[in-house]
Amino acid sequence: MATKSVVNEAKQIQLAVELIKLGARLQVLEAETTLSRERLLKLYKEVNGYSPPKGMLPYSTDWFVTWMPNIHASIFIDILHYLQAHGSARGIEAVVKAYKLYLEHCQVNDLESVLDLTRAWTLMRFCNSDMLRTVACRKCGGRFIAHSYDLHRHFVCGLCHVPSRAGKTKKARREELALQDLPAAA
Repeated sequence: MATKSVVNEAKQIQLAVELIKLGARLQVLEAETTLSRERLLKLYKEVNGYSPPKGMLPYSTDWFVTWMPNIHASIFIDILHYLQAHGSARGIEAVVKAYKLYLEHCQVNDLESVLDLTRAWTLMRFCNSDMLRTVACRKCGGRFIAHSYDLHRHFVCGLCHVPSRAGKTKKARREELALQDLPAAA
């Protein structure tokens, strides 16, 4: 019979609470902790005050290669790769640190965060399973998320080749409406 460690269980609870506060879905918690589903449900309700959302996790690599999500996913995965190469963080610990740095980057640069923790975790899994990878843009040299088995010889990123509807976000529309409501300068 395996012995239970109170210290290990406390670490698992601490990890689960941190993931819940960052917005992780229940499936992420189940995959990354050793706590039971019932325990995670209680923990989720205690931390957030409501039950976790139901339904399947986002499972499409295509979302990560569309314009705005691609830019944000590329920022996140570059942070993650840097932390893994130059730090001691691995696995979910590296994902949490990279996600916090991504959120900080968005806040400092007044950007809307496009990735939630669940998508960031999913992206890491897609990259680890070689479904997605980073590819260098032939114009700027930056590395961006792309399908692993696409042809990449002439890859141009979404920043160098901006789509016509780029920047048509809810935030941009709200700012545009706010500017229209300002009185004209005398």
